[in-house]
Amino acid sequence: MTIELREGERLDDLRRNGYQIIQNEKLFCFGMDAVLLSGFARVEPGGRALDLGTGTGIIPILLSAKTPGSYFAGLEIFENSVDMARRSVALNHLQERVEIVQGDIRKAGELFAPASFDTVTANPPYMTARHGLVNPDLERAAARHELLCTLEDVTAAAARLLRTGGHFYMVHRPFRLAEIIRTLSAYRLEPKRMRLVYPYVNHEPNMLLIEAVRGGRPRMTVEKPLIVFERPGEYTEEVRELYGY
Repeated sequence: MTIELREGERLDDLRRNGYQIIQNEKLFCFGMDAVLLSGFARVEPGGRALDLGTGTGIIPILLSAKTPGSYFAGLEIFENSVDMARRSVALNHLQERVEIVQGDIRKAGELFAPASFDTVTANPPYMTARHGLVNPDLERAAARHELLCTLEDVTAAAARLLRTGGHFYMVHRPFRLAEIIRTLSAYRLEPKRMRLVYPYVNHEPNMLLIEAVRGGRPRMTVEKPLIVFERPGEYTEEVRELYGY
């Protein structure tokens, strides 16, 4: 299928099933956190999955390639990103499995039926509005800072849309771990599995992957660390596999 690329856009190879994604460097391109989240999340055969704040649709597209789920939705507020995501879905002939919905995470309960998903994923903005400099471009700023939704907004949406026993997967920053666990627990999303991501084996972690279960019982497994680089410019074998190298 031929898909028109607009000014500033490019096609990137996802190294999965021949899939490609449309991105625009002037807006916001997906990063390693999205790739790690897609490798951490699980969607069971026939399962329904929703990605909150999907951007250009990277998580639904990767999960459709990596898991046996039957339906993948992505919710995104910005029209430009929604347009790119929908064209990427069409480019990869995924219209029967992947749907991109435009809307606000804070109103997700009005866009989808309650308890209608088995899996929810999120790669939310890591910084509160008080953390550091905020990009003057709203779309880029909202990807990094909690300008349009907070950690609690994302958690509340996941809790409302997950069935009992459904799984919520999120990538975030370790410095907010205590807040993350408190917020998940407040919405009856019981933390069950966590993995810290380290840039190098002798560095502090700079990302965390966490899984919670709606209505689950208390007990959490902390998995072995995920190390990104063997040395500068060289990924570890595990990360190369996640990227499909």
